[in-house]
Amino acid sequence: MGRLFGTDGIRAQANSALTPELAMTVAQAAVEVLARTDGGRCTVVVGRDPRASGEMLEAAICAGLTSVGADVVRVGVLPTPAVAYVIAATGADFGVMLSASHNPMPDNGIKLFAAGGEKLSDATEDAIERACDSPHPRPVGAEIGRVRDLVDGAEHYIEHLLSSLPQRIEGLHVVVDCANGAASAVAPEVYRRAGATVTTICAEPNGLNINDGCGSTHLDVVSRAVVEAGADLGIAHDGDADRCLAVDHTGATIDGDQIMAILAIAMKEAGTLTRDTLVATVMSNLGLHTAMSDAGVSLLTTAVGDRYVLEQLNADGLALGGEQSGHIIMPSHATTGDGLLTALHLMARVAATGSRLSELAAVMRHAPQILINVPVTDKTVIDAEPVRKLLDHHTTTLGTRGRIVLRPSGTEPIVRVMVEAATAETAETVAAEIAEAVRAHS
Repeated sequence: MGRLFGTDGIRAQANSALTPELAMTVAQAAVEVLARTDGGRCTVVVGRDPRASGEMLEAAICAGLTSVGADVVRVGVLPTPAVAYVIAATGADFGVMLSASHNPMPDNGIKLFAAGGEKLSDATEDAIERACDSPHPRPVGAEIGRVRDLVDGAEHYIEHLLSSLPQRIEGLHVVVDCANGAASAVAPEVYRRAGATVTTICAEPNGLNINDGCGSTHLDVVSRAVVEAGADLGIAHDGDADRCLAVDHTGATIDGDQIMAILAIAMKEAGTLTRDTLVATVMSNLGLHTAMSDAGVSLLTTAVGDRYVLEQLNADGLALGGEQSGHIIMPSHATTGDGLLTALHLMARVAATGSRLSELAAVMRHAPQILINVPVTDKTVIDAEPVRKLLDHHTTTLGTRGRIVLRPSGTEPIVRVMVEAATAETAETVAAEIAEAVRAHS
């Protein structure tokens, strides 16, 4: 079996590869690795998104935790960043979020957070995976863990988000697409309390419709709604709301790179962008590098995954980072990507400047970028000699006028081929050749 953990936790089809038995085992192993030895009972926060399989997996996780003596604080359906916040606010030993993020409904996932709501390092995940193969002590009687429900977790999270706002957003009309996911109740409420007029779509989760033709992977839905409503902008969340993308008043997409550019400039002006430095991943567009250079902002790059962005932010004491996909991290306010926090601060910038979102986003001009997702059965195909030779050839040919990123997905059985070049035609040609080589040798 390959590595259990991917880019963002464990993710697979629920009740197939991701079984209740596996969930229970992972929960028991996590207690062994993550529980703090302070002489008291271990406490674990457990939350989920509204997928039908989340009910089953939540029961398995709680059974696994309590079977080894851990007490559970069950928060129910909440966004991933809300669960991370509750872990920190309650002083829990660690936490579990059950979600497959933007993946379709049949999938689910297990995201683990350490004390303080921090994501785990690769080494810690490896330790948990090893512990899955070990027997665990089984207490009896009063030593068995207990489960209690925290009913006001959402309210505490909303108050936390509102306390972070640099500027209220009265006068803005926003359409929010909640992806029929974990933000369906919380996002519209917090945007209204921040002062916006809110039109809500795709906020009626039934366990089966999460991410189904809506949310941050289907921006056409919120785009149409913004134009029809005559709104100022739109916000689209994914299933667990740890990210967001936006559209302007015309329905045009504002991606994570543009959002980071807007926020970085705002924070630089406010003196809150530590060392005038932004952190992004290798997948961010070359246009972001250019925009930040023009604005006097340094840009550091990391591997793909918001936890790697967070590691860099924490290591250097920096204030802003994120991904093109819309995972934005502001360590002063959150320990993980937070789509609601991002949206609030983006809207606050619009309100503070009196500019349209389209005008703010114009600070960044995208370089032509082509991304091809190639289904594979073996992700090590990226190391095949013919693939590497072709990659080296095109890297040399593009030189400083473009770049290529070839990487396996950490959450799906695909290899991502990303090419940027001076022209869209060049990017398309190079990406197609590399993708074909991957297909031919997979």
